[in-house]
Amino acid sequence: MSVSATAAPPEPVLFDALLRPHRSLSPAGFRVLMAAAAVALAGVGGVFFVAGAWPVIGFCGLELALVYLFFRLNFRDLTRCETIRLTEHELEVRRIAPDGAVTERVSLQPYWVQVSIRNAPGRANRLVLSSHGRDLTVGAFLAPEEREDLAQALIDALARQRRAPGAQG
Repeated sequence: MSVSATAAPPEPVLFDALLRPHRSLSPAGFRVLMAAAAVALAGVGGVFFVAGAWPVIGFCGLELALVYLFFRLNFRDLTRCETIRLTEHELEVRRIAPDGAVTERVSLQPYWVQVSIRNAPGRANRLVLSSHGRDLTVGAFLAPEEREDLAQALIDALARQRRAPGAQG
């Protein structure tokens, strides 16, 4: 006797957001910046070389190497992201590290999730998902206005999900 198992069809996604940190410097801009820094540091090093202070050239090279290294580390962080996915039965938040590994996965029952923007004096606002006594901050790397827009979109999606037939409580 053969038994065949069929996979259940995936639930329709009601809300899906991919959150990434903003980077204002493109890869082409990075190349231009590094070329300009190399030219400037070569000029400074050349002036000191002509003046007889030739060791300064080594420090200019070290400075250029450090600028390159720190920008490369910053670009590596571009792949860090968070995803928020709402289906009929689950609100899932995943945090993805720069190497692509999922560092955290939180599953919440959407009927009970409360979305709030919390403001603290002297600090940026926080977007918090609360459910059953647990708070989860999302989008910490977003601008305050972006967190407010995301909160409103998530509130609207949760309201639609709760009104849908078959929403569980």
